[in-house]
Amino acid sequence: MQEPPPNRAEAAAKIVSNPDNYKVCEGCDSIVGRATAICPNCHSFRFDAETDSVVHQAVILGSREQRSVTAEDLS
Repeated sequence: MQEPPPNRAEAAAKIVSNPDNYKVCEGCDSIVGRATAICPNCHSFRFDAETDSVVHQAVILGSREQRSVTAEDLS
């Protein structure tokens, strides 16, 4: 298995160090800022803002390659 790009690991570390500023999209499992109303990736409006959930998802996403399609990919 390849190592994820450093920017993903760095982003995950930033999120883990301050999980109160983030929440997990329940539609696509992306992590978004706390103030986000609609997920920019899947357009869901359901989020899990529990800090344990945010930390858990950040660890997962920071340890692997990107698998999801983002809004930038569709531009």
